[in-house]
Amino acid sequence: MRAVIHSGRVLALVVVVMLGRSSVHAQQDPLYSQYMFNTLAFNPAYAGSADVFTVMALSRHQWVGFEGAPATQTFLAHTPLRNQALALGLTAMTDKVGPARQTGAFLDLAYRIRTGADTRLSFGLKGGVNSFQADLAGLATVNPDQANVNVQGQLMPNFGFGLYWHAPRYYVGLSAPKLLENELVPASTGVITTSSEVRHFFLMGGYVLDLGRDLKFKPSFMTRVVKGSPLSVDLNASFLLRERIWFGALYRLGNAFGVFGQYRVNDQLSVGYAFDLTTTKLGAYNAGTHEVMLSYDLRFIKGRTISPRYF
Repeated sequence: MRAVIHSGRVLALVVVVMLGRSSVHAQQDPLYSQYMFNTLAFNPAYAGSADVFTVMALSRHQWVGFEGAPATQTFLAHTPLRNQALALGLTAMTDKVGPARQTGAFLDLAYRIRTGADTRLSFGLKGGVNSFQADLAGLATVNPDQANVNVQGQLMPNFGFGLYWHAPRYYVGLSAPKLLENELVPASTGVITTSSEVRHFFLMGGYVLDLGRDLKFKPSFMTRVVKGSPLSVDLNASFLLRERIWFGALYRLGNAFGVFGQYRVNDQLSVGYAFDLTTTKLGAYNAGTHEVMLSYDLRFIKGRTISPRYF
């Protein structure tokens, strides 16, 4: 399990029940190597920021070859409304780690105001529900444990907020997508535990520099703060060639490094891929992490746009 081997995130329930501890706090939300293109998943204020209707699907398979390794599928869609001050979004996600799975659907609402000729500040709200289940009784153990009861479809409503300030060449975002700390094991199961969801705070930013007529450089970062878990920082250096091909490298401090690329097939369709390797001891037992992304844009609103072209 991810908590036992000190990687990015953990479903605390699995560890609590299997190890018999009373409380565990660690990162529970999925990680994304292509976070700069998948921002709505953790910041509702990003909704509508490109001034187009965007649909995106992303599949992440972490630690390939490692039994019970995390697998995450994400779907999102967002668009500005006619008055351009409001934007709506939808995020759906399923995340599986060993015998545990969570599936969630959230609606996003962003209110956007102009702060300058080319800048805009967005305030976002996110609300929805997660369904959590775990097939703990099916785990192979040396000694059978009656506490290993299955959890079937536990519903956990939640809400969060986000801020996103951007211009065509830079952005800064701050968010907390889940503010409620729901118990992962309800009292009705008979399992005594204080395990619960924990709040995640995200701070991100990026800037685009011209290196020549056909080449741009974009450094960016993502910081995750979770109570009881080490600080997580992603550093990215990416390049844009001829306004069509993204390529670059990533480094997650003390955890992983990798490469990624994105090809803009036309004005609507983009395809992205990322590959990273862990720098922890777990690296000797898996073949890395693969992440594939597909994005499609539809433009319904005419007029001047101050959208972040490069984000």
